[in-house]
Amino acid sequence: MAKKQDKTMENEPKEKVIGYHIGSLETLAKERSELMRLLTIVEQLIQLHAKALKELGVDIEKLAEEKKEKKEKKKPIDDILK
Repeated sequence: MAKKQDKTMENEPKEKVIGYHIGSLETLAKERSELMRLLTIVEQLIQLHAKALKELGVDIEKLAEEKKEKKEKKKPIDDILK
């Protein structure tokens, strides 16, 4: 993709191209930070719910294993579509 972008911007001044790439990197870095923040929140919520289930006497490891086995029994989408 960078090659295609470079060809379309080859007639632009070097400073403009540099600014474009710097702006893109800054935007992507902010997006990555926001994604990490969201992942942290989700992980905290998972831990809270897991702790609550353990306190209620639910074996979450057993539940996870059952879910995994159930998922493995499902047919792949390619087989369903044939």
